[in-house]
Amino acid sequence: MKYLIFTLIISGILISCGGGGGDTPEPTPTNNAPETPTLTYPTNNLLCINNSVAFTWGASTDPDGDSVSYQIQVAKDNLFTQIAHTLTSSTASKTIALDKGVAYYWRVKATDSKNASSNYSSTFQFYTEGTGVTNHLPFSPTLVKPALNATIQTNTVVLEWAASDVDTNDSLTYDVFFGTVNPPTTKQGDNISAKTLTVNVNASINYYWKVVVKDNKGGQTIGQVWNFVTD
Repeated sequence: MKYLIFTLIISGILISCGGGGGDTPEPTPTNNAPETPTLTYPTNNLLCINNSVAFTWGASTDPDGDSVSYQIQVAKDNLFTQIAHTLTSSTASKTIALDKGVAYYWRVKATDSKNASSNYSSTFQFYTEGTGVTNHLPFSPTLVKPALNATIQTNTVVLEWAASDVDTNDSLTYDVFFGTVNPPTTKQGDNISAKTLTVNVNASINYYWKVVVKDNKGGQTIGQVWNFVTD
């Protein structure tokens, strides 16, 4: 009787250790995203005479050899909150009919057949020629520093931005609004030509700022609101 009990116990241990006799499952292979596309046309700051625009970009390669498709976004602001078109393409080109006389911003990302996506490309800006247009508005300003939502530990901050105009002969000036309300309403810089402005700040406050870009022909473009926090 003791021998029978001992035999049953040993058999149970062997069965439990054997795990049913199955092999260890193979790990799921890692799927790598394709490389980020590079934009080729329309080039940055281009004035497009035809408002039916043939977008092109460099084809992406996939590390795993998967097939790749592309998503192209075209927006009316450089933060892509006003998206005019979001389209997909199996090739590295797409023709899109756009409105005339509008500043556009575009970017592309690649996605493989297993749904792994690259980062978006850099953003290019361009203008479509309008009927009888003699002056084009400046492009929206882009943030240089401080970075969006940055934490600042000094009592002065240098605000810096970039701006351009498709009318290369236009001179640009800037109004800078800065304060603790969103959107800011206090004008700290008025009609300045530099693309930087130093402001004084206090600790533990969320600050907001925006830039209005003006050309010398009466055109102006209001930028998005940026912010940073002081420590």
